[in-house]
Amino acid sequence: MRLLLDTHTFLWFLLDDPSLSTTAKALIIDPDNDIEMSPATYWEIAIKISLGKYELPEPYEAFMEREIATNDFRILPIEPRHTAVLTTLPHHHREPFDRLLIAQAMVENIPILSIDTAFDAYPITRRW
Repeated sequence: MRLLLDTHTFLWFLLDDPSLSTTAKALIIDPDNDIEMSPATYWEIAIKISLGKYELPEPYEAFMEREIATNDFRILPIEPRHTAVLTTLPHHHREPFDRLLIAQAMVENIPILSIDTAFDAYPITRRW
């Protein structure tokens, strides 16, 4: 099964944060699942680091490149067909990074791994 990681899910998994649900962790480590992440996720992390909202245990680039490769996460490129959805997507969720994840999940028809219940207002599947 293909699954799209929300930003907090990605970080909680990598940093072994107890906030990550056991279901989400099991889905991520299941070798039968294809775990995907959007460039919006690593873009959001970079911005939040620059604002002092996140800290990583090592420099950003080294951490991200190693963890994406080590965990065999696949990058889901942002395509015009994803961003086209944003032109008509209702504003139930106002966070721009999450709106892009919602659009990608809708177009690709893949569930999002997220604790964020605001995703439930959209025609996508949220797993947690």
